[in-house]
Amino acid sequence: MIAFETIRQYIDTLPEEAQTLLIDFIQLLKKHYPQPELKQESSEKSTYEQLEEAGLIGYCAIEENLSTTYKDVLAQTLAKKYDNR
Repeated sequence: MIAFETIRQYIDTLPEEAQTLLIDFIQLLKKHYPQPELKQESSEKSTYEQLEEAGLIGYCAIEENLSTTYKDVLAQTLAKKYDNR
């Protein structure tokens, strides 16, 4: 098999029009010879499991109904934070 660097040098010597044709040809080959999809472990896990594994879940404690009371909580927090002003 020809080394990738050698192929790259050949491509670099081609005129721009030929390089465009080469890209079109490669895309045609990819459609004709599809690569088998690799089964990824992460796709088998739930979204929750993926986020937990990434360390994005479990770092803070909040009220259960924060989605409905967030304005009150924010007002109280800001009042405490900027009480001296």
